Formats: sequence, structure tokens, C-alpha cells
Amino acid sequence: MRRHDQLSLERAWIDHPHARELEAISRLLDEESGIAERVGQDLVREVKNPQTGRTGMSGDQVLRALVVKQMNGFSYEALHFHLIDSASYRTFCRFGALETVPSRSAVAENLKKVRAETLEPINRLLVKRAEREGVERGRKVRIDSTVVETNIHAPNDSSLLWDAVRVLTRLLKKAAEAADLRAWPDHTKWVKWRSLSIQRAPTREKRAELYGQLLKVSRKVLGYTWSARAVLADSKEEEKRRLAFELNHYGRLLARVIEQTQRRIHAGEVVPAQEKVVSIFEPHTDVIIKARRETLYGHKISLSVGASGVVLDCLIHEGNPADSTLSTPMLQRQTALYGRPPRQAALDGGFTSKANLQEAKALGVVDVCFAKKRGLKVPEMVRSTWVYRKLRDFRAGIEGVISFLKRVFGLDRCTWRGEFSFGSYVWSSIVAANLLTLARHRLA
Repeated sequence: MRRHDQLSLERAWIDHPHARELEAISRLLDEESGIAERVGQDLVREVKNPQTGRTGMSGDQVLRALVVKQMNGFSYEALHFHLIDSASYRTFCRFGALETVPSRSAVAENLKKVRAETLEPINRLLVKRAEREGVERGRKVRIDSTVVETNIHAPNDSSLLWDAVRVLTRLLKKAAEAADLRAWPDHTKWVKWRSLSIQRAPTREKRAELYGQLLKVSRKVLGYTWSARAVLADSKEEEKRRLAFELNHYGRLLARVIEQTQRRIHAGEVVPAQEKVVSIFEPHTDVIIKARRETLYGHKISLSVGASGVVLDCLIHEGNPADSTLSTPMLQRQTALYGRPPRQAALDGGFTSKANLQEAKALGVVDVCFAKKRGLKVPEMVRSTWVYRKLRDFRAGIEGVISFLKRVFGLDRCTWRGEFSFGSYVWSSIVAANLLTLARHRLA
């Protein structure tokens, strides 16, 4: 089932500003009927026979619950409570007065099924809706980049070795039980103690000595891992093959951490950021050095925002590409979105370059404003100094939009686990923000 067309017992919306916003968002979602069907396809993607089994959440309900979660920064536990407790959220998410809300785990499982590849086209539908309603024409855009952090602690080699050893030790215990083998030695307490000792080491020489001891034991655990994987890999039992897969996954990560620790501590090398493992649990995490003053761990994203505050587009990058390489791709995506280039574009100073200016003009952008000139002259970018000042002030507004996304919709840190879920989290925040923005334009 993809949508609920009618509630079991329909509730009237209460007289409250937030309830009026929810009602306006609800009407928007009803008017774009294809949205619920797109989400519904994700829910049944891995289901062998959608016609059998217990009826679950519809695509409409899942999308609405996702909007509520991102709009309020709820955990899954808090979201489940409010879906049960709040009459307004039950009405918005299309749960009738007599309808039972699925369990917390069922709600979480359904929300995590929604893919970034589904949410991005949904955002395009909302952008087209904004254009039809005269809210956003896409003729004047501002572009900037920011970082969305993954949910990890600040990494160091000793803590990474400790994380890998304790995870692999837990898997080795399961492997020994599954294959009826003698248990491998448990070094977790020793590794934890040595990891803490490294952090308190008074000198570089002492730290290197302690790291040598930690690496020796970590290599032992890695050897146990390959032995266990070899025993389980050819098994016909699903559980044993799954354990072999996990042992291989975390074993390869431990091998990489051992290598980078050896290179950094004992060989004195500076390991490039793109070669580093900074998390055992989120290995896709990039190291982002921001303006040589701050190091963040997550992924860099670029945003295009219109004059209305609607987020027109988002691009999640791999690694830490320079802003100067991103302006043309973002303008090309903007041109593809509307079928024409924006008339005016305002960008941060990091995007400034002669080549970027020429490429933007070649795409058909009339006025291109970089916040910092960096050798460019105003007449080369825009028609007049007055236009340049207006566009420079206009560009500053994207900082408020980014702050809005991070403070209200949780775009500062992705709390969902895995690379697949990272993209879904980013796009769900953007879709929720755009729905609220469009609703407020309607209510204005």
C-alpha cells in the first residue's frame, strides 16, 4: 500500500501556528501525488511479495514521518512517542484515531529504506511547484559549500586500533561458537589499557614504544581474524557466511589502520588525508580541513539556494575538492534543473577564478558575483558596481539558510549510520526544509 487516502477517524487541525504549518505541508504533499508513490517503491524494493504479510506503513506515512523527524530533530524513540501521543502529528502522518502506530523499530526500518536517489527527484518536484506558484523562479541563485559531519569521535591511531580490536574480538567469539572452535585469546582489556597509556605518554619516544607494543598485539588479532574467516568462508550456512563477511570487512580496516600507524609513528611519514581511515564504523568519512584552521570529519556538500530561501540543489562530494572546482558543475546542474541558466549567480570568495567566470558567462549567466574579487574587476563580473554590491549582499543570505538547515534540520551532523544513509539523511533534511519554506510562503 503506497498511501492512505482517508483516515479511519479524521481529526480537525488545532488552532496553533505549528499545526497550520503542518496542514499547509500536508496539502502540498497531497497536491504532488507522485511523491508518495516514489517513496512506496523504496519500501517494497526488497520485499519478495508485497501482496502478502502484514500491512505496513504506506509511502505517504513514511515520508510524512521523515519530515516530522527532521523538522524537530527527533530520535527514533522520540519520533515514535510523538506519533503515539500527539494528535497533530498523528493527523499529519495519516494515522487514524483507532489505527495503531507501528513499533519504534518498524518506524526506523521504514524510514531508513528511503534512498537519496528517491529524495532528490522529490526535491525537484518541490522546486517545480515553487516555480508554478511564483515562489521561486530560479533566475537568481547563490552557491556555497559546507560540511556535514559523520557521527564519529575525533580519531587518533590508538583509538582506531582499540575500536577495531574490540569489534573483531566480539566477532571472533561468535565465530568460535558458530563453528564449535576453541576460543581465540581476548586482548581487549590490554589493548584498551595500552591505548589510554599512549594518550598519556609524556614524550614522543615513549609514545612510539607503546605504539610498537599495541601494533604487535593488533597484528595478532588480525591473524586470528584471517584464520576464522578461512574456516567460515566456505560454509553453506548463512550465519557463518555473514560472520566471514564481517570479519573480512573489519579485518581489512584493521590492516589499513595498522599500516597508517606504522607509516606515521615509526616511518615518520605524513599520511595523505585520502588514504586515512578515520573511523571503523563510518569508513566512508572524509577529512575536511576548513580554511587551514579547523579539521572536520564528514562530507563536503555544495548548495544552490534561490531568492525565496528554497534549496534548489545539493551535491555531495567525495574527498575535499577545492571550491574553485565546483562552481561550473553547480551552475550546469542549475541549468539542467530549469532548462535555462540563472540570470544572476552569487558565489563565495573560494569559488573565485578567471576560468570560473569565463565558464559561467559561457553558460549564459549574465551577472556573476564572487564575494572576493581576487584580481577580477567588477565590470568583468557584472554590469555595474551597484549590481555587484546587491549580489554580494544577496550571497550572504545563504549563510542564514545553511545555519537554518543545521540548527533546525540536523544538517550539522548525520546521525544515521553508513554511506548509503548519509545521502538519504542530507536529502531528507533538505526536503523537510523546503516543505516548511513553501508552507510558510503559502501562509504569509
